[in-house]
Amino acid sequence: MTCGAGMIMFDDFFIRALFAGIGLAVIVGPLGCLIIWRKMAFFGDTLAHAALLGIALAILIDISPLVGVPLVTLASCIALMIAKRTPSLSSDTILAILAHSTLALGLVLISLTGGRSLDVNGLLFGDILAVDTTDLLVIYAGGGAILAIIIWQWRRLIAATLSPEIAEAEGLSPQRAEWLFMMLIALVVSIAVKLVGVLLITALMIIPAAAARRLVSSPEMMAGLASLLGVIGVIAGLYGSAEFDIPSGPAIILAGGLLLLGLSFVPRRRPANANMRPHTHQDEVGHDAK
Repeated sequence: MTCGAGMIMFDDFFIRALFAGIGLAVIVGPLGCLIIWRKMAFFGDTLAHAALLGIALAILIDISPLVGVPLVTLASCIALMIAKRTPSLSSDTILAILAHSTLALGLVLISLTGGRSLDVNGLLFGDILAVDTTDLLVIYAGGGAILAIIIWQWRRLIAATLSPEIAEAEGLSPQRAEWLFMMLIALVVSIAVKLVGVLLITALMIIPAAAARRLVSSPEMMAGLASLLGVIGVIAGLYGSAEFDIPSGPAIILAGGLLLLGLSFVPRRRPANANMRPHTHQDEVGHDAK
């Protein structure tokens, strides 16, 4: 390790980046598991692309992106739920249209404003080293609230995700749980956009959860391990970015990808075709979400 890289790791901005990344990794772990179980990775990408449109609109009307991004991502959730009721289009088609349309519109609006000193690469790939104290407060206060909601509604979210029929039989509303799930992802995307960028947010949610899936036998264990692996990926990525002088956002995702690759050689704890089912009064939780 060079002397310069070693000195960077003790700078205030690097310490803030570490705390920001660790906080975000803890939050996105459980959501990444839900995304995998619901097979909705493309939905995360769609909201991430919509975040760029939120930033562009915030610039145009001169408001904080902390207001503009959540409004646009939540509006995208509503638009998606309405569009899903259109029988002529599949969900994948709707997501593709919404994702690329919002991304393109956001880039066009940014270009029309002259950029106003915006770093487009930073928006696309993140700039976690630029986080300040306010960003940390947003991550830990907003993220803490999101995590508290996830813990509070965990059983309902799991039941609606893995077996809507059982959820309804137990008096739980799968539709309400789906709305809650979408809104939680929209809020997390709003918090994460500055750290890893609109093109990498979904990877930060998916990769640790995919790695954790091989090693555990219950949803709760998978969610906890996903957060832990995410933290490891953040720390390794940030130190790697300092060591090799590479962009921090992509370095974090690359570290997570290498971790997933390494864990892919670890035997699964349960057979690959084992079913994961939600906790009920009669059932145990298996391994894989269907």
